[in-house]
Amino acid sequence: MDIAVTGNGEGRSAHKRRLIMEAATTLFLRNGYQGTSMDDVAALAAVSKQTVYKNFTDKEGLFSEIILSVTSTVDAFVKLMADKLRGTEDLHGDLPPLAREYLRAVMRPQVLQMRRLLVGEASRFPELARTYYQKAPERVLTALAPEMRRLDERGLLRVPDADLAAKHFAFLVLGVPLDKAMFFGDDTGFTGEDLDRLADEGARVFLAAYGVSADQGLG
Repeated sequence: MDIAVTGNGEGRSAHKRRLIMEAATTLFLRNGYQGTSMDDVAALAAVSKQTVYKNFTDKEGLFSEIILSVTSTVDAFVKLMADKLRGTEDLHGDLPPLAREYLRAVMRPQVLQMRRLLVGEASRFPELARTYYQKAPERVLTALAPEMRRLDERGLLRVPDADLAAKHFAFLVLGVPLDKAMFFGDDTGFTGEDLDRLADEGARVFLAAYGVSADQGLG
């Protein structure tokens, strides 16, 4: 059994697996799925081809694990979002910072690169594309909808349709920068300040449509 430990405390097997995933990620992003072979992955990771197949049955399995790895932070974000919305007493003050966090999470270079890669391969891997959507974009929307409903019950929003309100919020915050990023790659031209402004404006427009004034809240 391989129980040796590397200098950073990582088991040797785990270390090799990480090297394989990092090498495969680099190659998939550079050459696409069709342009990447398991031999290429082994060479870049500096491991044997046997080691690659010991960790991953085939190229499809390796590709799937890499794509879905970017969804690992979604649950933490969903919890953060729910906690902040349930604790707010000032939605006009608290929603823009949450919108900023939402936009910055989606606009991380690794997330965008994987999304573009998967979109390009969606016809080859329709089930993987559906799974990614369910685990990431849809997961956030389905978690956001009940929070919209609770805010309505507390008199902080007026929400006739919580599912639709969640979608409106997501599109108002993400729509423009995410759409551009899918076509422009990493060269969108957006600065951090630009993204914050877009998030703030998305939250402002959402609150203009669904928000409640202080007088209305008292009534």
